[in-house]
Amino acid sequence: MTPDNFLKKWRDVELKERSASQSHFNDLCALLGLPDPVSADAKGEWFTFEKGASKTGGGNGWADVWRRECFGWEYKGRHANLDKAYAQLLQYSVALENPPLLIVSDMHRIVIRTNWTNSVQETHEIALDDLIDGAVRDRLKAAFINPEQFKPAKSRQQLTEETARDFVAIAQRLRERGHEAHRVAHFVNQLVFCMFAEDVGLLPDYLFTKMLTASHLRPERFESNAAKLFGAMAEGGDIDFTPIDWFNGGLFTDNNVLPVSSEDIAQLLSAARRDWSQIDPSILGTLFERGLDPAKRSQLGAHYTDRDKIMMIVRPVIIEPLEAEWADALARITALVVNAPRQTAEKLLRGAELGKRTRALTEAQAIHAAFIERLANFRVLDPACGSGNFLYVSLKALKDIEHRANLDAEALGLLRGFPRTGPENVLGIELNPYAAELARVSVWIGEIQWMRRNGFDAAKNPILRPLQTIECRDAVLNEDGTQAEWPTAEVVVGNPPFLGNKKMIGELGEDYVRALRKAWSEVPGGVDLVCYWFAKAWAMMVSGRLERAGLVATQAIRRGTNRKVLNGAAGLDGIFNAWSDEEWTVDGADVRVSLVCFEPQKRPHAALDGIQVDGIGPDLKPKLTEAAPVALTENKGVAGQGTISGGPFEVAPAVARELLTAPVNPNGEMNAEVLRPWRNGDDLTDRPSDWWIIDFGEREQSEAAFFEKPYALLEAAWDAEQRRRAALGEKALRAGEPKTAARWWVMQRRRTKLLSRASFMNTESV
Repeated sequence: MTPDNFLKKWRDVELKERSASQSHFNDLCALLGLPDPVSADAKGEWFTFEKGASKTGGGNGWADVWRRECFGWEYKGRHANLDKAYAQLLQYSVALENPPLLIVSDMHRIVIRTNWTNSVQETHEIALDDLIDGAVRDRLKAAFINPEQFKPAKSRQQLTEETARDFVAIAQRLRERGHEAHRVAHFVNQLVFCMFAEDVGLLPDYLFTKMLTASHLRPERFESNAAKLFGAMAEGGDIDFTPIDWFNGGLFTDNNVLPVSSEDIAQLLSAARRDWSQIDPSILGTLFERGLDPAKRSQLGAHYTDRDKIMMIVRPVIIEPLEAEWADALARITALVVNAPRQTAEKLLRGAELGKRTRALTEAQAIHAAFIERLANFRVLDPACGSGNFLYVSLKALKDIEHRANLDAEALGLLRGFPRTGPENVLGIELNPYAAELARVSVWIGEIQWMRRNGFDAAKNPILRPLQTIECRDAVLNEDGTQAEWPTAEVVVGNPPFLGNKKMIGELGEDYVRALRKAWSEVPGGVDLVCYWFAKAWAMMVSGRLERAGLVATQAIRRGTNRKVLNGAAGLDGIFNAWSDEEWTVDGADVRVSLVCFEPQKRPHAALDGIQVDGIGPDLKPKLTEAAPVALTENKGVAGQGTISGGPFEVAPAVARELLTAPVNPNGEMNAEVLRPWRNGDDLTDRPSDWWIIDFGEREQSEAAFFEKPYALLEAAWDAEQRRRAALGEKALRAGEPKTAARWWVMQRRRTKLLSRASFMNTESV
């Protein structure tokens, strides 16, 4: 078919959608030199009309045309509302296997919207007369054979980073003018949400941009103009005869606007021109937190914890168990529907057969309703939620599962309800008030984006549901010095603060650390801060208030005293998924972490570092299933317990190299004489730590002091540790052995016999 013939045939057609859509599409295929669906795929497995029309419940398909991994295509009659057709495709996108393109047409225009996950969505429109152009036809043909040509170059990550930078400069200037940090942060959150609300159509008629434009030449009016807008959003109202919906949520209750300059307004106008509808809430909070905290400004361009990392916990803790529950429910529903008597136009059911079908469908509907109720009441708690990354990703996961379950049920002829999961499904605890508010904004934006991206209207009256479920308080210690309580939830996920035992007093203060350890007497002393989150999660599981948990910790969680908080879960084989050594990002810095998912019961199998194992121990290594180890006679007199330093003799790798390259000491000897590589079992079975240890042997104090830098380092570390213990009321180093304590520069147990034996064996081997 030639372009002229195609245009001549379809330019004046006024037929209804059902009468003309398949004919139009077949002609379009001929125009593009492509086989139509019936010719290309007679079985309708990958290219077909009425995708989903074979669903048990009957009715129209989920898309008028579908081509796997290319597009879903919906037709409407001439002059129809194509936005409604697009909304239908969005609602059924999951059932259509999430095609990269969603296309709608009224036969006089074709609108192509991109649908790639985590990319900026773009829209391309082709008018009927445009098809005369060969380049346009080639572009449309690519939707059939190479949809990657439509993939947007910009990711949501890039867009979010750009929008964050726009606001950082404004926030910094406001701080430099003397405004309090949290007041600036709250004001910036209000501005951010206005831009988002404007671009998704919740704030009509571009009122925010109009307010900025009106204030640009007279910035002294900005405060009153913005306060008027914020006030209308807080309670519902109108501005210049334009009605504004009730936003609520608490974000605009305070309309005490900060004064801004003409330069600020110009930058806000520039920011408002970006597409705020597609920012990524999973990183929005992190970027703004870095930008608004003076101590973190240099980290704005740093790597952040991305969605894939968060999913390493959300998937095994939330998604996989709930998907398994739905798979079981779906199997029961399917059996009921398939085995029930079928009613068709040719065969109307009556009497006993009709009653049997009614009972089967009623039972199937009840199973589906029970699962949706389970999701609606499912609570995810992040007790260190920061700016809400885990909460947003978890909420999206719950909404995706609910949507999939609704589509599966509809395919079997059951009723599909409106989404019930929402912001109330996620609970948070966060000490920093600014971060807590950022978390609320991230969840609000994420909820609205999900509804729009899946073809549903955002909630109204109010638009923002109150989020008192995100609390601003300490997650582990109350003000009265007692253990903090957590709200009951189905699962706990999150990234608690990384603070080592030796840094806790310096960062948190002696009084706080002393109170924390007193309140948590069941937690071993001297553990890292993150251990208290693990201990609380396990206590809630034991008391029946929590099903599962997945937390991020430093690698120290699997070593020494720290790993005792995993003994309970490991003892029941309850650690079902763990990553022992992963890259993570904390405040813009890359660190190595462990991810631990656990529950109070054993599963048939566990996954460690992506590999199936029979069980995972508290050291985050596979549990041994063989017989208990036995002593080897060959090692008698050769192997035994290693040295016990009895003090802070360990030296970090970088410091050790400085000591080893230092000039000769006053005694004419190098520091290598008293500095030795230090190894333990983890260095043999895991990545070597490259730590060293100071060993003065049996030298007297005056002799040891000749090694000036090692001696000074040990003496300072020893004094600091004794002061720390005294402040906490702990026993002093070597308190039970006064003779050993008097020779503090010498290791407590050097194992001289073992060292002599090793030296003798080395001599023999030479």
